[in-house]
Amino acid sequence: KYQMGMQVLCDDIDILIKEYVNKNNYNPVNHIEHRIKTLKSAYDKLQRKGYELTDTNLFEHVRDMIGYRIICNFLSEVEDVVKIIESSKQLRIISRKDYITHPKETGYLSYHLIVEVPLYLSTGIEYVKAEIQIRTLAMNFWAALDHKIQYKFSGEEIPSEVSDELYDISLKVTELDNRMVTLNEIMKKYKD
Repeated sequence: KYQMGMQVLCDDIDILIKEYVNKNNYNPVNHIEHRIKTLKSAYDKLQRKGYELTDTNLFEHVRDMIGYRIICNFLSEVEDVVKIIESSKQLRIISRKDYITHPKETGYLSYHLIVEVPLYLSTGIEYVKAEIQIRTLAMNFWAALDHKIQYKFSGEEIPSEVSDELYDISLKVTELDNRMVTLNEIMKKYKD
């Protein structure tokens, strides 16, 4: 079901982005990444959340079995991509977290949507959940670094020297993203 859900999600978003590009003569997406979480990773997540390792709990409580990430060049494009996804007639948005306006304490920045993806089966329509992350190239760079650090200190507390430096870099990522928006506005002036 998750493989089918991934296919529906990819196709729907691909069509919506192509429609946007056709209408606006501009593509707000740099690139897209996606994956299906391994069962081991999903079961580890269930255990961390205190749930019994069952298929029912997997289906109900692991909302990111399908992970879909849209990377934009500019911060201003993140909102455009959110609106593109909101325009879908298939996907049902069930929750959202704006870690750009309200970053995590670690400095993590991204916009998250949890959506239900319809599967049109011979027995009827079923839904699977997917997490869509929308972020800039700079945010993606920071998140990859953060992930590597989290993995290195897995199970241990990250030393404050490391977490403080990582947070400081996050502030610089925000500054870089804002400067890139300014650069994009300057470029548009010359294009016009």
